[in-house]
Amino acid sequence: MKRFLGGLLVLGLLVSIGAGLAGRLDELLPFDIPTSIVSQPAVGAPGRLIDAADQDANAAIQQVIQRSNEEQAQAIAAKDASLMSDTVTSDHFQELVQINQDLLDNGVTSIKLAKLEWGAVAVDGATATATTYETWTTTLSDGTVDQSRDRNDYSLVFDSGAWKIKTNDHPDQAQPGSRPAPNASSPPPQRQPFPFPDTQNTSHNWSGYAATGGTFTAVSGTWNVPQFSADGSSGIDAAWVGIGGVRGRDLIQAGTQQTVSGSGSTQYEAWVEMLPRASRPVPLRVHAGDSVTVSISEQATDQWLIEFSNNTTGQTYQQTQQYSSSHSSAEWVEEAPSGGRGGVLPLSNFGTIQFSDGSTVKDGQTVSIAATGARAITMVSNNDQALAVPSPLGSDGRSFSVARTDVAVTTPAGSGRRGRIGP
Repeated sequence: MKRFLGGLLVLGLLVSIGAGLAGRLDELLPFDIPTSIVSQPAVGAPGRLIDAADQDANAAIQQVIQRSNEEQAQAIAAKDASLMSDTVTSDHFQELVQINQDLLDNGVTSIKLAKLEWGAVAVDGATATATTYETWTTTLSDGTVDQSRDRNDYSLVFDSGAWKIKTNDHPDQAQPGSRPAPNASSPPPQRQPFPFPDTQNTSHNWSGYAATGGTFTAVSGTWNVPQFSADGSSGIDAAWVGIGGVRGRDLIQAGTQQTVSGSGSTQYEAWVEMLPRASRPVPLRVHAGDSVTVSISEQATDQWLIEFSNNTTGQTYQQTQQYSSSHSSAEWVEEAPSGGRGGVLPLSNFGTIQFSDGSTVKDGQTVSIAATGARAITMVSNNDQALAVPSPLGSDGRSFSVARTDVAVTTPAGSGRRGRIGP
């Protein structure tokens, strides 16, 4: 998927925009800085490492970081990367140019630093380091607004009488033994078909039920969005319904995605995807615990109506898309999304997700999951250990759950194959 946005996209995008900046700007900058984002100490962060002789340097470092963040936001709004050049080294400027271009290419219309918290600031001659905890708000062209808080570790150099940012790292997004969440400099996560062979009901990124053996023109399902602890391990998962994808490379799908950064940021979004195009978020807000219903139905040849309903909040959304489908399968799936290059991303510890009211139109008749003869699919790791296991269908033939096992996830080398899984 997508995600994009993931963010899949979006979480990935927010992780990458910290070009960062902070401090006492009222003395130096030609514009006002909201008091809510000026030099707030991070909760639980180490104290600043400031000697009396370093106070002026410390203030200048905070100012250049704050100013650089403001300039990046202005550069996005004006689509003018040159606005960022005076606060960073030439090498870091080129990185920021690419990051901003990727953000714009992925539909970002504006970014805003909502809150800045300070960790340690240390000066050593003509070099310095600084840690910030930055909360960024990102607005997309379809009206979606997302927010994420991430740690930024800056390195700076004193060059030609001024401090400049040399690098900006995000350590919480690249922990040892785990794959970092996608960022703005790489394509957003995407859900990709990873079909299973007729003799094996397993997949490396799907768990749930899939029906074949007919012509499928509609699918619907309801589930509860998983709830995570913000300080839990990082990971990502997506729940969706779709048409196609089991025996072909076409797949129209829609659902929700949940992303945990492992650094205090948890993000939820609704999305639509039609392979081979990347997924796109839709302006339906979802939260942990919400009941969400998603339906996809073909209204005329290659014309699909995609409907979302947040049953908890009452918000609804729908769109019509043109898409040529094989109509070869229908799915109700909990997934480990794939990265921009096809590698399966680490599956979150989502616990158990409940699906209900699952139905499809097969050969012109509306039927339950059970009536289609759908197969249960277990998600397995690269060494074939079960990661997510579907329950048997309920007595109504329309409901089931998917349970996350306690098997740890490792990103398989060379993953991202598309096609059947087989010996």
